[in-house]
Amino acid sequence: MIRAPKRIFKKRTSLAPKRGLAHGTANSKKDAAVRFVPLGGMEEIGRNCAFFEYENEIVIVDVGIQFPEQETPGIDYIIPNTAYLEPKKKNIRGLILTHGHYDHIHALPYLIEKIGNPLIYCVEITKALIEKRFSEFPSLPKPRFQVIKGGDRFKISENFAAEFFYVDHTIPDATGFVLETPAGNMAHFGDFRVEYDLKGNATNTDVFSRLADKNIHTAFIDSTNADFEGHSLSEEIVTSELEKLIMGSEGRIILTTFASLLTRVAEIIKLAEKHGRKVAPNGRSMKDNIQIAQRLGHIKAKKGTFITVEEVHKYPDNKVMILSTGGQGEPNAALTRMANGQHRHIHFKKTDTVIFSSSVVPGNERSVQLLQDAISRQVDETYNSKLLDIHSSGHGLADDIELVLKLVKPRFMIPIHAYYFKLKAATKIAHKVGMPKENAVILDNGQVALLSEEGLVVTKEKVPTSYVMVDGLGVGDVEEVVLRDRRLLSEEGMVVIIATLNRENGTLLKTPDIISRGFIYLKENKRLLDDIRMKLRSLLTRIPRHSHPDPDYVKSLIRDQIGQLLYNKTKRRPMVLPVLIEI
Repeated sequence: MIRAPKRIFKKRTSLAPKRGLAHGTANSKKDAAVRFVPLGGMEEIGRNCAFFEYENEIVIVDVGIQFPEQETPGIDYIIPNTAYLEPKKKNIRGLILTHGHYDHIHALPYLIEKIGNPLIYCVEITKALIEKRFSEFPSLPKPRFQVIKGGDRFKISENFAAEFFYVDHTIPDATGFVLETPAGNMAHFGDFRVEYDLKGNATNTDVFSRLADKNIHTAFIDSTNADFEGHSLSEEIVTSELEKLIMGSEGRIILTTFASLLTRVAEIIKLAEKHGRKVAPNGRSMKDNIQIAQRLGHIKAKKGTFITVEEVHKYPDNKVMILSTGGQGEPNAALTRMANGQHRHIHFKKTDTVIFSSSVVPGNERSVQLLQDAISRQVDETYNSKLLDIHSSGHGLADDIELVLKLVKPRFMIPIHAYYFKLKAATKIAHKVGMPKENAVILDNGQVALLSEEGLVVTKEKVPTSYVMVDGLGVGDVEEVVLRDRRLLSEEGMVVIIATLNRENGTLLKTPDIISRGFIYLKENKRLLDDIRMKLRSLLTRIPRHSHPDPDYVKSLIRDQIGQLLYNKTKRRPMVLPVLIEI
């Protein structure tokens, strides 16, 4: 496993032990109030983004995406709404990226121009992942970086300074930071978990113990797993269980995990080498991320370990491991194409062992189940994390959060990165360790919290945080009315009525054509078609003939009246699209 260094603060570095700022930053002011505003990551999983604001200075934290939901059909990504920041982009002094997962960095190409291309503070591997992503957007301005390491401290502006520390997560060099502000020191942990050894003892907790000396005003705590009891599963146990499966497999091993779980991927590659298997990365993101991690030294593979998927057939089955993306059942992902028999080079064999070393992202339960069913029809051995300890989440469970709060001892706590009920669970943990109930505060997206020496106050102000959706090349051009139409089409179908009218008096010149998609099978519903045509004739005969009828009025009349007829006959409400041809 790639471990975070135990020593995370350099000796020369120290934060103010009391309230206020250290190292020459602005002095604490009695009535200074720093605004903290989440633009995403509350009430949801993903779209993580927030900012701190004091006077004319703003520091943004993360700019992630949220994957589409059932209520957003056809959408590629949902990104943070930066409407509040755009008029103030000259005030943005820096963008801190805690780590390189998509839900923390992937919205940057869509937002960089809107927020003024600020200086980005991040570790080397996050920088490399961003540069790879930006290579797909050649017309965008080149991002500006300040590469950081654990223990580094940077003065971001007159009133803000940040000191970074490593946290354990599922990607190398994930970081948290202490933001020094006029109101006090704020500790933001990004995404984190507490690592344990095989005996169940917490390790590398010195990172949190040191923060206790920093007089933390508010801790911003990752709450993704706050509602689960216990503590994180040791990666050593995960590695041990994976090794048992590898040793017991006599055929090919097809292992799927998130391409961004580079810590896990590094261990899997070591296991493959140990047991004499070639590794074939399958999926573009898997290939790209492994190459980046190799270049930066996070993955150290022997020469000849990697082969291409085109070369898999050249080796005995028991000498091959295919490391694939697609464990969430994404329609176009590598594993799904294999399961559907559409992959150009790899097809399942009965002797294959398929391993899902990942959790199911909320909302993907159905697609993952269908994927596992399809695979199970083709292979004899399929394993997932519900059967064996072959996946450990990168987010701390209830006991982890409790331990961190006990060690850090913040005055206030704001839970982040989760659905509301998970945020609520995190506040209960804070109460359990002795924090007053009013000091553990839940925010909704867009709410404004004022952080001052005197305390924490949630104002009545609301910043815009409505969904901004990326659909193909369009960013923000898909509005709620479009989504409503998509949902209606997917649920009830559509009926197109094509009527040819006399331009002068609006009378029908021929029998209307009726097209149905996703509503009824026309050949078996002739009586309903006759009812529609009869209703249409009745509508048009009631239109006054003394003047040319307004086409928009006629369309609206057809839409309403035919829609009501269809509901009365079928109890369904398809989308009705009238098309008028005037001759």
